[in-house]
Order: sequence, then structure tokens, then C-alpha cells
Amino acid sequence: MLYYLFEYIENAYEFPGASLFQFLSFRAALAVLLSLSITLIYGNKIILFLKKNQVGETVRELGLDGQIEKTGTPTMGGIIIILGTLIPVILIARIDNIYIVLLIVTTLWMGLIGMIDDYIKIFKKNKRGLKGKFKIIGQLVLGLFVGSILYFHPDVTVRQEIETYNKSEQIKTSQVFSDEKKATITTIPMVKDNEFNYVSLISWISPKLEKYDWIIFIAVVIFIITAVSNAANLTDGIDGLTAGTSVIIVMALGIFSWVSGNLIFADYLNIMFIPRVGEVTIFIAAFTGSLIGFLWYNTFPASVFMGDTGSLTIGAIISVLCFITRKELLIPILCGVFFIETLSVLLQVGYFKYTKKKFGVGKRIFRMSPLHHHFQIKGFHESKIATRFWIITVLLVVISIVTLKIR
Repeated sequence: MLYYLFEYIENAYEFPGASLFQFLSFRAALAVLLSLSITLIYGNKIILFLKKNQVGETVRELGLDGQIEKTGTPTMGGIIIILGTLIPVILIARIDNIYIVLLIVTTLWMGLIGMIDDYIKIFKKNKRGLKGKFKIIGQLVLGLFVGSILYFHPDVTVRQEIETYNKSEQIKTSQVFSDEKKATITTIPMVKDNEFNYVSLISWISPKLEKYDWIIFIAVVIFIITAVSNAANLTDGIDGLTAGTSVIIVMALGIFSWVSGNLIFADYLNIMFIPRVGEVTIFIAAFTGSLIGFLWYNTFPASVFMGDTGSLTIGAIISVLCFITRKELLIPILCGVFFIETLSVLLQVGYFKYTKKKFGVGKRIFRMSPLHHHFQIKGFHESKIATRFWIITVLLVVISIVTLKIR
């Protein structure tokens, strides 16, 4: 809203300073400051409101140190993250941008599902919360919506580099970008040109099947959104772990959106140029600020938990950001902590069922899953576990960035 207001003031009156809102860097910085201010100033008021209304966490007895002390800590703190993100975005971003619209819908939709889940756990005294099938249906609906928009909307395009060579001298003579075009192209590390087209998954069968590539693409979107959203939820088990890890991941995605949406940077770095994706930097800036502000209250000992309201929303936003910046195939590296936490649960459950069926007694690989609980039982303090997982995430983010230049 402010973007359009100051654009009008600049065009109508040439008011000094009004043109600042045309600069992406200025608006991104303003979004960070505004989201941080909202979460830090109003976060405590929201926590007090949650305490007053007895929106407290019911902790399952798992035999972990410090677990009982967490009983009654306010949950549904994801509301702080959602408000801290959406208010600056609506005020500062260009809300006619299709990517911004997608991210706002994602935040509201998954926030609603998470709130329903937390409400059932707290007020209906049902520790299981919203039935798993309903969560999956909600994630499927979101994936179908996001996938359809990314595939069919005319504003979702790419511009690829075109290199021409002097055949006689075998040297590159020029490098330009193609016109905007619709394509299911994404980034993949360590292959030629770092690009992968989803249409290749079915075109090898018959070229006539290429027109059905939308089915493949939307199916991939649904799977990844569901997987990452649930992975973030599994990771949310100790103070500050999910919020801190997500801050680092989102900052990396901010770099990707910045350079991919800038023709000069894209040309210099020899990467795919994605028109209009630069505006996503504003959302990422606001999201980063709100996560950092929430972390102020969520580090050990936590004053509030994000609940499914926060964790499901964070995972969904990160996955949609990856698709928007066309980095979804980097998720196993970029979101490595989420991936490892989920893998630990799958391995634990699978191995237990296998050994119980074969030997009559179920055996475990880890002392407890997800993985962070395994380290808790081994005696590591949860603040040390969270910090070390943050460090691992920084390393994985650096690897993700470096792989873009490995061809």
C-alpha cells in the first residue's frame, strides 16, 4: 500500500524522498525493521494474551530433561511470525505481484490449518490435534493451487541465457537473455548449465506427451510442499531449533531471489533470470525479521512455542519460496536439517517395524527420534543442540550456493 502511495506522490508532486520506495533495497530494509519492531514490541503482548486465555502447551512425557518445566508454556506463537510477516508485506510490497499473492495465500492457508490443529490440542484436550488426513488434504489443496499458478499464470516466466559462438575460432562472441517464456525449468547442481526441465521426465516416452508436463510439475509441487511442511513440524521439538534454522535458510533464499530477479546479477553469475521475482525479496525480508523477532522469545528457556501454527506455515513458505526461485531440487541440501530430522523418524519407524516382524522384538537405530531428541537423551543440552544445528545449516547453505557454479 505504501509503495503505491509514494509512487503517486512522486509522480504527482515529485516530493523529495518519495522515490526511495522504487528501490528494492530500501523497501527490503524497511520490511526487516518493521517486522522486527512488530514481533519484538507486540510479541510480548501476544504471549501475555495467550497466557491469560490458557493457551498452554501440554507436554507428553518422554523422559527428557527439563520437559516438565515446559508444561503450560504458551503455544500458537506462530501467530507472532504470521503477523510480523504479513503486515510489512501488505504495507511495503507490490501486492499485484503474482509471487507475493502466492506467498500471502500460503501463509494464511497453512496458518489456518496450524491454528485449527493447535486449537484441538489445547481446548479439546486432544493431544493428536487435527487428524493427519485433514492436514494432508490441506497441504494437497495448497500444493495444487501453488502448482497450478506457477504453471499456468502468464506472469510466471523465465529468461534463459543464449550464447553464440564463432565456429571458426571456437570462441564465445556474445551472451544475451531470451525473451520471457513459460517453462518448467528449474535449477539443479552439478550438471551442464545447472538446469533441469520437468518435461524431460515424460518426453523420452513420446514427444506427444510433452503437453502433459503440467501433471508431473504439479505432482512434484504437492509432494515437496507436503514434505517440507511436515519436516519443519517434526524439527520443532526444542527451543529455537526450527526458528533459528529457518532464518538461515530464508536468508539464503533471499540471496537467490535478489540475484535471480536482477538482470545484471543474473548475467554476471550466469544464472537463470526470473522476471518479477525480485519483489519476493520484500516478503523474505519481512519473514526473516519476524523469525528473528520470534527467536527473541523462543530461545532457551522459551517464553512461547510456535506450535503447528508456526511450524507448518514456515515449512510451506520455505517450499513455495524454493519453487518461486526455482531452487526446489536444492532442498535436500539447503534444508538439510529438516531432511535429516525427517529421515531419522522414517528410519526409526521402519527399522522398528522390520525387526519386530522378523525377530518378534522391535529394535531402534536411535535412542529417540526425531534426531534432536536422540542427542537430548545422550546428555546434550537443548541450547547446544539448537546452536550446532544452526551451524550445520550455515554450512549447508554455503554448499547450496557453491553448487550453483559447479557444472
